[in-house]
Amino acid sequence: MLRLPGLLILTAALWPTAPALAQPDIARATERCEQEVAETVRRMRGSAAKEVHFLASRRVLTPQADDETAIRGEGRYRSAGGATVGFTYGCAYRAADDSTSGVVFRETGGQRAAAEKPFDPDLTNVSPQACESAAAAALKKLHPRVGRINFGSDSRRVQPGENGRIALIGAGSVERAPGMNLIPFSYRCEVDPRNGRVVNVSTKE
Repeated sequence: MLRLPGLLILTAALWPTAPALAQPDIARATERCEQEVAETVRRMRGSAAKEVHFLASRRVLTPQADDETAIRGEGRYRSAGGATVGFTYGCAYRAADDSTSGVVFRETGGQRAAAEKPFDPDLTNVSPQACESAAAAALKKLHPRVGRINFGSDSRRVQPGENGRIALIGAGSVERAPGMNLIPFSYRCEVDPRNGRVVNVSTKE
């Protein structure tokens, strides 16, 4: 510290410094990503998927823009018949809100992949609008003072559901109450393709 007449000068070491960028929690990023991948495997393969495991030695984490971490790796699950099915996976983890996105998995077993029929659902009776209406109703139950609810039509995806049903997946934003900021959310509907009835719906903010 230097003293001059009528003036006090602090050394630079005493000035507050800008906070360092937060480092990603590798263990948490891995846990959240592999948890979502395991749920995706079980959802798409149903009772055929048993004991989902991930190979730590094949896992790769890569920092991305916007504080996201890309994770890819390999795993395996035991089929209902006892055979081991290998797969590769990938997802993105965002530490700011502890969320994952872009979850994908691809089976690497040649025999299983060759024998598996492509997913080609009958969408004659399936209405995305009915699914979005059900998702909006679910959000209104959570937030009775809800303002706007927006759905992104470009985010819609179709996946195999359970027991022959069709799963509609998408994303949007919700204003929990008038004047609040819009919050992103995702939704998932299970639809009976025979009559288009929405069997169940879930949302995640």
